[in-house]
Amino acid sequence: MLTHAVAGRFSAHRSAAVVRRNARAMQTGPSAWLLVLAGLVEPLFYLLSIGLGVGSLIAKDIAYQGHRIPYADFVAPAMLATSAMTAAFSTVTFAFFAKLRQSKVYEAVLVTPVTPAEVAVAEVVWSALRGAVYCGLFLVTMVLLGTVTPGWALLALLASVLAVIAFAALGLAASTLMRGWHDFDALTTAQMALFLFSGTFSPVQDYPGAAQILVELTPLYHAVELLRRICVGDPGPHLLWHVGYLLAITGLCLTFAARRIHALVHD
Repeated sequence: MLTHAVAGRFSAHRSAAVVRRNARAMQTGPSAWLLVLAGLVEPLFYLLSIGLGVGSLIAKDIAYQGHRIPYADFVAPAMLATSAMTAAFSTVTFAFFAKLRQSKVYEAVLVTPVTPAEVAVAEVVWSALRGAVYCGLFLVTMVLLGTVTPGWALLALLASVLAVIAFAALGLAASTLMRGWHDFDALTTAQMALFLFSGTFSPVQDYPGAAQILVELTPLYHAVELLRRICVGDPGPHLLWHVGYLLAITGLCLTFAARRIHALVHD
């Protein structure tokens, strides 16, 4: 379905070439480790201030899926999901928009045999590589704080990379709709709303009926639930619904982004 968005056959080799180009460009800019740490700090501070700080002021345990778990254990996976969203959006929103609309990097790239679909996949893969570092460091912190065991942390890393991929595809599609930098205010507002109202700090079951249904349609909710179930050691077939949702978002947004890139470059 993705390759029907543009002419030509999809090539993983050409997508990999675009990923290598992004890696070289990053090496010529600010320190890569500074960029990683900058994206890690915000959700980590939320974890420490809310999960541990606020958690010490409320009931010791919180009810979740028939179990009672420490509040820090409840919040930490949600912060991991937020870290995945932040990592994805920081890679494929402003930076991609600049390459597409301002510096016209992809006008030059698409003169070569590289297709818009290969560009879209490359941007998502590049985001996944960076996001894996963000989430890996965050999970190390969670292990050190005792909010997840090392065994479940490995599975959570795989799930968090899936979340990064889904949010990268979503952010990429949204970026192709932006007319200018001011339009990113809407994306920032949406990101904050997702952060606050996706079952991050309280169970979704505590929300009013209509609000609960709305929250359950959002991508961050599915990322939070997937990671929370894994981190508390409660996996099972019910996780397939969350995985399927994130995969569907990825496929739909990649297809849309490829079509939009093709249209914008060839206007």
